[in-house]
Amino acid sequence: MNDRKLPTIRDVAARAGVSVMTVSRVVNKQSWVSPQTRAKVEKAIGDLNYAPNATARALAGGDDRRVALLYRNTTTSAYLGELLLGGLDEAAKHHLHLVVEQCEAGATAEEIVAQIQQARVSGVIVPPPLCDWDELAEALARHDIMRVAIAPDESHGMMVVAIDDRQAASEMTRHLIDLGHRRIAFIQGNAQHRSSARRLEGFRTSMAAQGLTVDEDYVVEGDFSYRSGLEAAERLLSLTIRPTAIFACNDDMAAAAITIAHQRQINVPADLTVCGFDDTPLAAAIWPTLTTIRQPIRDMSRAAMTLLASAIRGGGEKDGQDMTRLDYSLIRRQSDAVPRLHQRGER
Repeated sequence: MNDRKLPTIRDVAARAGVSVMTVSRVVNKQSWVSPQTRAKVEKAIGDLNYAPNATARALAGGDDRRVALLYRNTTTSAYLGELLLGGLDEAAKHHLHLVVEQCEAGATAEEIVAQIQQARVSGVIVPPPLCDWDELAEALARHDIMRVAIAPDESHGMMVVAIDDRQAASEMTRHLIDLGHRRIAFIQGNAQHRSSARRLEGFRTSMAAQGLTVDEDYVVEGDFSYRSGLEAAERLLSLTIRPTAIFACNDDMAAAAITIAHQRQINVPADLTVCGFDDTPLAAAIWPTLTTIRQPIRDMSRAAMTLLASAIRGGGEKDGQDMTRLDYSLIRRQSDAVPRLHQRGER
């Protein structure tokens, strides 16, 4: 009796230095594999005398497909929650199973790829700030992992779903200027999220277009968290000449600014206008309700899932639509108003 163990798809993947999913794509003659990678896999198959079985074929063609939403703990719970709700809803329509993979702060790009491979997923959705990590994008491409980025600064060869952050921030700034505000402060988000830089750029562009100088004391750091918004608002509202309006890079920090204003008995919006970005459920739950930019986070997640599902069905072939740009909208609620000094005819 021959007790020699037959080679498995994992043995082939290990020998070729690729993922199990990549071997499955080669076995199933799918085209979204580079010629160099395909040659390595075919050589490993020949060296090991590997014969694919139904399980291996099912990894690419079966109904039970898994996709992963990657996230790092710098992602706020509200943003992550919206991504999950949209992703779960759309995944069910495409008979996909969505799993969540947390990427630890100290992990290297290759370690994250190994984590993805161990999860045995058909593709990944990469939201901020991971979508802006060049090394991770390169590692995902090197291992032929299907991927869709949400709101990246550059595509890095990934399919992309995004809004125009610069234009959205510019529109909100112009709205504040049109109300009569001139002393406008800006609370930045986490520096690892390049969307924060894009929104700051939009703010500066709109101020310059109206001939207004940005007071650098009014541009303060945050990290998208509520706590950082508290600290930023404390700084801004402690200034000798304080701003009449605060534009925060997300709703959590805007809500924190309103809290500090309440503590200091500053009336919002009569004495201080506060605006945010994202339109998460928090924006309509606080008092006063928040004027904000509605970023369709759920729809962005749905669109990313649709792109991924299409790529999986096509064996990794893109349909030629690399960028999906969704619309944003300015939602005006109760937290903005004409400044008192403008009502008195002052500048």
